[in-house]
Amino acid sequence: MPQNASLGAIPSTGGVPNPQWSSLLGNLLFFYEAQRSGKLPSTNRVKWRNDSALTDGEDVKLDLTGGYYDAGDYIKCTFPLQIQTPYLDDMLRWSLDWLIKAHPSNDTLFVQIADTNLTNAYWGGDQNIPEPRPSYQINITSPGTDVAAGTAAAFAACSNLYANRVFSSSYSGPATLQNSTYAATLLEHAQQLYNFATSAPKVVYQQSVPQAGVAYPSSGYGDDLAIAALFLSWGLNSTSLYQQAQTYYSQYNLSSYQGVFNWDSKTPGLPILFAQIAQANPSFGNVSNWQTEAESYLDGVVYGGGEGYSTRGGLLYYPSDSEDASLNPALNAAMLLNRYLPLASTEKRKQDYYNYAKGQVDYALGKNPMSVPYVVGANPNSPQNPHSAMASEAYVLYGAVVGGPDKYDRFFDIRADWPETEPAIDYNAPMLTLAAMHVLNDTSDPFYTSLQAGAYQRPAGMPCDAAYTDGCGGPQLSEGGQIAVGVIVGCAGIVIFSLVGWWGWLSWKGDYDPCHY
Repeated sequence: MPQNASLGAIPSTGGVPNPQWSSLLGNLLFFYEAQRSGKLPSTNRVKWRNDSALTDGEDVKLDLTGGYYDAGDYIKCTFPLQIQTPYLDDMLRWSLDWLIKAHPSNDTLFVQIADTNLTNAYWGGDQNIPEPRPSYQINITSPGTDVAAGTAAAFAACSNLYANRVFSSSYSGPATLQNSTYAATLLEHAQQLYNFATSAPKVVYQQSVPQAGVAYPSSGYGDDLAIAALFLSWGLNSTSLYQQAQTYYSQYNLSSYQGVFNWDSKTPGLPILFAQIAQANPSFGNVSNWQTEAESYLDGVVYGGGEGYSTRGGLLYYPSDSEDASLNPALNAAMLLNRYLPLASTEKRKQDYYNYAKGQVDYALGKNPMSVPYVVGANPNSPQNPHSAMASEAYVLYGAVVGGPDKYDRFFDIRADWPETEPAIDYNAPMLTLAAMHVLNDTSDPFYTSLQAGAYQRPAGMPCDAAYTDGCGGPQLSEGGQIAVGVIVGCAGIVIFSLVGWWGWLSWKGDYDPCHY
């Protein structure tokens, strides 16, 4: 169970595993339990949560109960995957079993449960969630290339995990969740959805399901096709699928991308995955070509030249993409940098990439101008007012990573200010992976253990973001506009959780030490 926040201000005695990093990792996982939908298991640790949304799927005569609520509200999407023992298998299956339910036939995939507008207008606990909760699907007549391919990638990535199809000793020891039957089931769903994505007309899914696109519009599908083909190539030992992924990478001009890595834009992760597979099995491709491609992007992040820049406080910030949740792009970049370290072409790059990633993690954990660790319940200076309907003012939402500060490094800790204080399952994903890397490889504590109560002082003035414009002087978004952009995690973002679930587990269980050279 989570420890009291006051204990996060007390340095540990160090050692491996580091107790403070272990506590943080446990809290990050606890948040996912708090986000569960459906009938809760007897192992539920979040005592203030209840069974909820038990009629999901009745409108289409299916059982679509279960899964995770995406953020501070009660929408569910074709999505989440997460990690860690002793809860790793339980957490993964809670999401994967729901994805299996959401894929009842080869060419049908349910992509969202509940109406965005109705759900966002409700602020209350999990026993009075408003109905109806319509079920939105893509199918052969109303396809969605992005979400079908993205879900295929998720199934394939987790099939690889359960089948112990690891890349190399640089990334892992043997996986402990081996279950060949479950791996085969996941791989079958992956193949079916990939075939659906490639055989149906190519469209972004909001063209077929406009209602889902209100909250989660997708910008394209080339990256989804490529990452699905890559994970399947490893799962099926198929060089032809690897080559098909290379074709997608070229066909959709993904090489020129220098923007954010997030739920909608998976392109920056592709060269790293290409390189990992080629390194593990040289018959698939030329690893050096993909090292060059990966380093072109990562150099832009670390040395400048990409689309992001550093705030005065040191946070990697992408204009537009960071405005609704500033920490997520920065932590995603840190995750990519750490995953690439074993492949870095020079020792200088390896050290610089590591240092840059560490700086982003330290920022998120309190080494910032506000002295705020942006994880609820981690320290007395953690956010006190997360924008969560289910927790609201009544409960501590331990382990929730909030949106983060504005571009001026200011954090106001206002519950209604969703760009700064809303938690979401994809916000936790990179921090979960990064914390897992530290648990067994880092003897020093997270930065926040050096912060005593009262270090955070709310800044003067008001925020300048999509929820509050008092600090900007411009017009405030309408309620409808806030709803349209207020939910950050997209249905198309399932692949990021595949990457997190796969890479994070490998690093956590592995013998690779990113902190030692």
